[in-house]
Amino acid sequence: MAAHFDLLLAWTSRIIRARYQQSVLGILWAIIQPAATVAIFSIVFTRIVSIETSGVPYVLFSFVTLVPWTLFAASLTDVVGSVADNMNLVAKVYFPRELLGLGAILARLVDFSIAAGVLIGLMIYFGIPLFRTAWLYLPLVVAIQLALALGLGLAGAALNVFYRDIKHVVALALQLWIYASPVIYPVSSVPARLRTLYFLNPMVAVVDAYREILLHGRAPDAHLLWSGCIAFSALLAGYWYFKRLEFEFADVG
Repeated sequence: MAAHFDLLLAWTSRIIRARYQQSVLGILWAIIQPAATVAIFSIVFTRIVSIETSGVPYVLFSFVTLVPWTLFAASLTDVVGSVADNMNLVAKVYFPRELLGLGAILARLVDFSIAAGVLIGLMIYFGIPLFRTAWLYLPLVVAIQLALALGLGLAGAALNVFYRDIKHVVALALQLWIYASPVIYPVSSVPARLRTLYFLNPMVAVVDAYREILLHGRAPDAHLLWSGCIAFSALLAGYWYFKRLEFEFADVG
């Protein structure tokens, strides 16, 4: 177990170094991606289409959800490609292959931490109080979204070994999924008659929880329990499916 933990740390460190070592902007990419998206949406939803933000400046309203969404989307994408992109290693030596995906998620947490620092700076600038009691829910919200990303990612990673277009399906799904989640608009903009169906999407309660906690200092509502059940069920199912196919990976490589 200790050897696996050391391997996980070493793999995570390798991913982080490889991501930034030969990059001109380095860790700034962790900020540029959500910031650029916020800039575009801010123009659209303040100059062209009006969005109700309960008095919160749209830049902050969207950035507070785009940061965690970027973590989710990037983590899921990286986990799906984690095995197929490292088949040379998988074919040579045995180790728990799920460490490749787990290391990819841990590396993305570094980007998330950097972008979160910028978010805190924006909250200070716009006068939003920090470190309120509701912040105690944040570890739970992060755990739920990472469990969902890892569970779906492991299942996708197993399939991607045999069908390499799975990663393209995931990329397309994420492009649609962001619009099916309240990342750039509030939950209140969804008609009341559709909200029961809307909250079947586990990322709805997760994304909304970030706004409630960080912008309004309120605890997330009960829909987060549903998201948690879906996320951890996906994690168990994804892990089971991944382990079922794990010993076939080297044959494909």
